[in-house]
Amino acid sequence: MSAVTILENLRIIDPSRDLDETGTIVIEDGRIAAASADARNQGAPEGADVRDCAGLVAVPGLVDARVYTGEPGAEHRETIASASRAAAAGGVTSFIMMPDTDPVIDDIALVEYVLKTARDKALVNVYPAAALTKGLAGEEMSEFGLLLEAGAVCLTNGRAPLHDTLILRRALTYAREFDAVIALESRDRYLGANGVMNEGLFASWLGLSGIPREAEIIPLERDLRIAALTRGKYHAAKISVPESAGAIRAARGRGADVTCGISINHLSLNENDIGEYRSFFKLSPPLRSEDDRNAMVDALADGTIDIIVSSHDPQDVDTKRLPFADAADGAIGLETLLSAALRLHHSGRVPLKRLISAMSTRPAEIFGLDAGTLKPGAKADIALLDLDEPWLVSEDSIVSRSKNTPFENARFSGRAIETYVGGRRVYAR
Repeated sequence: MSAVTILENLRIIDPSRDLDETGTIVIEDGRIAAASADARNQGAPEGADVRDCAGLVAVPGLVDARVYTGEPGAEHRETIASASRAAAAGGVTSFIMMPDTDPVIDDIALVEYVLKTARDKALVNVYPAAALTKGLAGEEMSEFGLLLEAGAVCLTNGRAPLHDTLILRRALTYAREFDAVIALESRDRYLGANGVMNEGLFASWLGLSGIPREAEIIPLERDLRIAALTRGKYHAAKISVPESAGAIRAARGRGADVTCGISINHLSLNENDIGEYRSFFKLSPPLRSEDDRNAMVDALADGTIDIIVSSHDPQDVDTKRLPFADAADGAIGLETLLSAALRLHHSGRVPLKRLISAMSTRPAEIFGLDAGTLKPGAKADIALLDLDEPWLVSEDSIVSRSKNTPFENARFSGRAIETYVGGRRVYAR
């Protein structure tokens, strides 16, 4: 790698500076020296690697705030290294790794293991999230201070909702002392406990038990009240119905410090995609109605929803190639996050700068990561995009070790062409 790399004739989109213009990016020693329309006027130093990138769009490398891997404990599904390769192929330069591993990341030794493995083997930046409760059992708080000091960037109970409101109150109060974010999924332990898809007419046609919207709304409203009570930082990890977006708006109106995210699957797909019991579409929360999907797109566009996540959750044949009701929840998504989101841009539903902000700048802000910007001095984490290149998702093209994508055989327009992490090109199509 040359000490100086110059990317010319790019459309540069940097939500952190409200920037959208054609210009040049200058990378020096792994950091951005300049990224603007007038950057090229400085001239190219001798020996610089100058690349003409006409027709491409440069954005801050994407930041995926909810990624599950199999390492440690289930490396046959995904390793940190293989997840990083999938991330790089999707323009993702940083991701937050969930603590749902075996053993659970509830100890500083496990946080250190993730960080060391990432340093040694990963192509992109990997940030561990620590378990909010020991063993993710929801019964006893983990050692927040030690885990955060070791390098964890947030606290979460992973796939498991937290049902004990007293523990949640104590956790939000304690985490406030460290300015830490608590990120939780909302799912009532009784409502729809045996459900496998969205409750409604389509579930009845398929003969499958349903999960009502209230199973998400009621615990979310409870959590938001506790967040306001404690003045802690609360992040609703994955919402899926418009009433949840309304609850977020109301909580902010009361002064609560709350943010929220949504899976790209819930912006791109609906319950009808399940078709004839296609288990790759079995997700948590379940895919909702088309009206719900459209309302969530609007909530993203108006800023109610802060971020988009892939919710990358690799599963193997033993857990997915089963009858729908018996299959595990979850789908991979690191490689398709960007392209699926670009559908919203191409349809005119969400402005491109807003999309990039939701997948890069905003998650970096919420979780305090050194990412999500192209401002001078920042790490040169960059994704170069072709907004219009057509491509077909096939099993053979998937980089992830697991192949459980809900977008198999989907046709997309737009993808990452090159990905840079710390100024080093880690992916080129």
